[in-house]
This record gives sequence, C-alpha cells and structure tokens, in this order.
Amino acid sequence: MIDVSALQALRALADFGTMSRAAADLGFTASAISQKLKRLENEVGVQLISPAGRRVVLTPAGRALVETAPEVVQALERSMSAARSADAGVPRGRFRIVAFSTAVRGIVAPVLANLSGEFPDLRVEVVESDPDPAVYAVESGGADLALVHDADGVPTPVSAALRQSHVHTDIGDLAVASSHPLARQSGDIELNDLNSYRWVTSPPGTVCHQWFQRLFAVGDDEPDVVHSVDDFSTQMALVASGGVVALIPRLARATPPAGVELRTLKQAPRREVSAVWRRSGQDDPSLRAVLAALKAQTTRAADRST
Repeated sequence: MIDVSALQALRALADFGTMSRAAADLGFTASAISQKLKRLENEVGVQLISPAGRRVVLTPAGRALVETAPEVVQALERSMSAARSADAGVPRGRFRIVAFSTAVRGIVAPVLANLSGEFPDLRVEVVESDPDPAVYAVESGGADLALVHDADGVPTPVSAALRQSHVHTDIGDLAVASSHPLARQSGDIELNDLNSYRWVTSPPGTVCHQWFQRLFAVGDDEPDVVHSVDDFSTQMALVASGGVVALIPRLARATPPAGVELRTLKQAPRREVSAVWRRSGQDDPSLRAVLAALKAQTTRAADRST
C-alpha cells in the first residue's frame, strides 16, 4: 500500500527541486524525505527520481505518479472528513433507501425536502422494491435502509446481521362514490355489507391484491371484481363513476377526487411497516437522521388518519 506522505514528498520534490526545500515545506528532515521516496520507489517498482547536478528531478514515471497524487490525497481527505463528520454526528454523503411503492409515496417522499434542507451534504436516493429484494439489497450493501411490510401478519424475515424496527401501521379504507348506498351508512362499515358490490382492485399477484383478498377470506362469496388497476389514483377515478368501490391503503391515499368519499371498515385489513438496516451501520448519523425523519412522518400520518 502506497504511503500517502511519500506521495506528498514526491509532489513537494517536484515543486521545490531539492530534498532540503521539500523537507522544510513538509516539516521533515531531508533524510526522512529521502527514505520515504526510496520506499515509494520500491512499492511502485520503478525509478521515480534521478540526480541532476545539485538538484533532483522526477523521471517520467515520477511525473506520472505526481499527476495522479492530488486525486488520491483529495479522496483520502474526503474520507477523513466524512469519518470526522460521522464522529461529530453530521449526516452526509449518499444514503440509499429501498421501499415498496406506497411507502415511497406516503412515508419517504414527504420527508425528502426537509432532509435536504437540514442536511445539505446528505444525498438520499430512493428505489422502489418489494420487501424480500429490499431486505437483500440492504444485507448485500446495495442499500442502506429498507421499508418493508408484513405478509398476512407474518413479518418479513431478516438475518442476524440486520436490525428491524416497526415504524407504521397501514390501514385500508373503503372508497365509494358520494352517491353510493355505502356513503350514507353511519359508523364503520361491516364486511358483510360488501358482498353485493362491484370492485376495482390491484392486479392479481400484487401485494395489495392479496390484502384485498383478506377481506373475503372467511366468507364463501367471491368478490365481483370488474376492474384490475395498479394505480390507486386511477382506482378512485373509477370509483367516482359510481359503478365500483375500492380498498385504498392510507399510505397510498391522495386527496380523493370530487364525488368520492372514504369510509372506515369495522375489521379493516392492516399491514405493519418496518425499517430494516445493517447492524454495522447502527451509529451512522445519516441512518439516524433518516430514521428519525421517517418515524416523525409516520406519526404525523397516523395523527391525520385518526
């Protein structure tokens, strides 16, 4: 491994032309500079300096090495600065989040502007992903934090190298047209009241379709699904037509369009949302800042829904 101080000595020699002046600039003795350069030549495997009268000049190989030295030194300085910032608790650098789509919309997106404003040196990147690949991305180092949800009440499994913390409970509400009979009912809507209506749902095979199927898991009747649409805004547009109803997760919910009302269900389906990160990154100030922002957002979201 190349000694960074030897690179600095080579650069000083290129600038000042003599061992004594290079040593004075760096605060070493001329003998120490000479020894550093000899070790550097041994490590690189080529001659880097040659005598020229009373002066010492760099060989072509030495000049080539000096030309790249600033990049190396600057990279190391950035690393040291990042380490010092981490020790001081300053979030900075690249932070990668993987999350399922409605968590991106309802939890992650609302906090990005505040994080950017509070920590200008922090770059948060977001990738949409289902829970299992999201956990793998964190474990393999491809991401720093994942937001995942349980499946039918079973938490997403994580290895001993990861930590998992609950951040939110997402609940499904019923979207109906203002002219729909269910819009006139008072109180929470019973599941038995839903069997006779037509539905728009997320496509089969998606997590939200499985969530929808839980509503009818205990009954004998199959729901009458008319439309299969993955986008929840489009689902509510179809609800506005008056022909169908929809189950909308609160995390996915935008402001309902005109003519659509949201009603609570007595036995509403729910899913638990958790954050997952590597134990080795537990003390990363960027992780702490992002986690705090996400949990504050889910608290605000829960307060608005009650």
